[in-house]
Amino acid sequence: MKNQLTFERLFILMAAVLFLTMICIDSFGQAKTPVKNIVIVHGAFADASGWEAVYKILKKDGYNVTLVQNPLTSLEDDVAAVNLALDKMDGPVVLVGHSWGGAVITQAGISPKVAGLVYVAAFVPEQGETAIGLLQSGPPLPVNGILPPDEKGIVYFDKAKFKECFAAEQTDDKASFMADSQQPIAVKSFLTPLTEAAWKSKPSYAIVATEDKSINPVLERTMYKRAGSVVTELKGSHTLYMSQAKAVAAVIENAAGHL
Repeated sequence: MKNQLTFERLFILMAAVLFLTMICIDSFGQAKTPVKNIVIVHGAFADASGWEAVYKILKKDGYNVTLVQNPLTSLEDDVAAVNLALDKMDGPVVLVGHSWGGAVITQAGISPKVAGLVYVAAFVPEQGETAIGLLQSGPPLPVNGILPPDEKGIVYFDKAKFKECFAAEQTDDKASFMADSQQPIAVKSFLTPLTEAAWKSKPSYAIVATEDKSINPVLERTMYKRAGSVVTELKGSHTLYMSQAKAVAAVIENAAGHL
């Protein structure tokens, strides 16, 4: 009789443990799956090639990395380009956005494949907000390198101010090359309100570029605080993903390890 009771208690205990395990898997299944997919979205006036150093670090550490060459023709077009990349992913994804790319991942991040977001010196809009509205809501920068849209509604970055305001840590030659190869953006991108804000339902991590002269670091901190992001501050300009590649990769990997 005593042995029978002991067996029954053991059976009940094992059943309870199994039940609790199933609950944990059901509630936090995504978090239990190692996130090994990274999708990176560049900002305006640049392209994905600037992320090569971060890419190499992440690949060396075993991550599957995709860099989106978003067209910068509209918010909708850029989101569509990101969704094409997400469609190819097998398993959960960390979605990374720089500058304008932050607005893009905020909209595209609602995809069920996205486990979390990483903002790098980036815009973090709320539903109904625009990138230009956010830019104008913060303290003005001493110098502004963004030119007014041309007759076709295309916005360029002033080449004469590119190094000072965009790529301060790059060599003169590198900054000059980046200025001459810049990817302009359609002004309607900056003027389009977001209809989604993925940071409301997805965990987010964020990097403040403390010497940023394209997006005011004060504004970056404000946006990140509102989103409830885990924030890292790095000394660097708007292109700190190039000059501080190791530190930026570490933030991305930390995010992947905690989702």
